[in-house]
Amino acid sequence: MDNYFELYQLPVSFHPDAAKVKARFYELSRQYHPDRFTQAGNTQMLEALTMAALNNKAYKTLSNADATMAYVLKMHDVLKDEEKYNLPPAFLMEMMDINEAVTEYEELPTNTTLREQLESTLAEQFADWKAAADKLTTTYNNDTPNQAELLQIKDMYFRKKYLLRIQERINKFASRNDADSTIGT
Repeated sequence: MDNYFELYQLPVSFHPDAAKVKARFYELSRQYHPDRFTQAGNTQMLEALTMAALNNKAYKTLSNADATMAYVLKMHDVLKDEEKYNLPPAFLMEMMDINEAVTEYEELPTNTTLREQLESTLAEQFADWKAAADKLTTTYNNDTPNQAELLQIKDMYFRKKYLLRIQERINKFASRNDADSTIGT
C-alpha cells in the first residue's frame, strides 16, 4: 500500500491539513507532469506517469474526509476492501424508524412534509455522527495507535456509509418527484 502521508510529507492523521495537502499536490503535479518528460526516455516517462497517478490518488484520498478515514483504517489493517461489517443492533433499531419513513416516502413521493421531516431527521443523524466521529479522530495519535479506538472509528465509518445509503434513497425519489413536477410546466 502506497503511503500518501509520506508522499505528502505529513503525519498520519484523520484530519490532514487541507492547505498542506493542496500545496503538496500542486508541487508534485508540476514536478511529475508528463509534459516535462516528453524528451526523456521511456523509463523516466513511465516513472513520471506513475508518480503523477500516485499524486492524483493521494490528493483525491487526503482531500476527502471519508476517503481519508477509510485509508487510515486500511493502513492499520482494520478495514478491508469489500468488507461486510455488522453494525450494532442498537444502531440498526434506531435506523428502523427512519427506514420505514423512507419506504413510506417512496410510496408517496409527493409528500413534501414527509420529505422535509426525513431530511431534518437525517441532518440530525449526520450532525450526531460528526460530533462522535470528530471526538474519536481528533484524539487519534499515530505514534501510539490504539486498536480499540481504531475499531470505534471503523464502526463510525460504517455508520456513515449506512446513513449515506438512506440519504441516497431519499434523494433518488426527491429528484424523481422534482423532475415529474416540472414536466407539466
